Amino acid sequence: MKNIKQNHDHDGKLGKPRLLILGCGDVGLRLVGLLKHRFRLFAVTSQAARCAELRAAGAIPLVADLDQPATLGRLTRLAQIVVHLAPPHSAGEKDQRTRNLAAILPERATLVYISTTGVYGDCGGALVDETRAVSPHNGRARRRVDAEQVLRAWARRRGGRLAILRVPGIYAANRLPLARLQKATPALIAADDVYTNHIHADDLARIIVAAVFKASPLRIYHASDNSQLKMAEYFDLVARAFGLPLSPRLPRAELEQVVSPMLLSFMSESRRLQNQRIKQELGVRLRYPDVPTALPELVAAGKPEVGQ
Repeated sequence: MKNIKQNHDHDGKLGKPRLLILGCGDVGLRLVGLLKHRFRLFAVTSQAARCAELRAAGAIPLVADLDQPATLGRLTRLAQIVVHLAPPHSAGEKDQRTRNLAAILPERATLVYISTTGVYGDCGGALVDETRAVSPHNGRARRRVDAEQVLRAWARRRGGRLAILRVPGIYAANRLPLARLQKATPALIAADDVYTNHIHADDLARIIVAAVFKASPLRIYHASDNSQLKMAEYFDLVARAFGLPLSPRLPRAELEQVVSPMLLSFMSESRRLQNQRIKQELGVRLRYPDVPTALPELVAAGKPEVGQ
């Protein structure tokens, strides 16, 4: 991915290299802001109503749907650099969206795939690096493992240059657990609590940029900050920063009776991520090396939109 060259537009004139973004939501828009002066950006959306927003951000919107392979034909040779941010379906064991994408990716393309650290399952709080074997404990993580495997097979078969970013919990001004705190949703007592990992959305966008330019082929990277917080500690940091009550604590056996299965799944996996690769190989310097560093800026910006 280190040899990104200019390519020709359809009119034959030498122009900016083209980059295609799939799943251009919050992080994708941050990425557009970082790359719009260096690339001719195309952003795929399945919702025509989003075209104006994407165009205003600096991308050329394309209406296509990863669930509808017939709509993807125009993407086949549109760009040699692709950032895949689109999530899988919410059910099933396979990521059919990624399978549909892999079927139309051009030969020798550069692809950065944004996966999840959930592929490791519960690690009992152990330090985890990128060589650890995956052990997904739920359907959401198994679909991500499937996507990674599909893209590795594509890269080997078609000479593609693939980088996989495994991402933990993303936070930003619009992605904080304020609603959870306001509802007094309980957290685990210290004896039962789990380690959770974090990355600021702006830093994630910057890591993606670094991967586009510097990642080695078929390489996995943890797109994580330096935080090693228990989940309840994270909630307490946010609560204190925004003047909200601390979460009540419950033993796991009681908490299982009052929280959603989705939330319970996040509270059932504990790991501490090592992130040396993004620093040593991609040259990333985190703007927000940990959650406490970021919180004063988030508070100073005013009350953010309530996240999940």
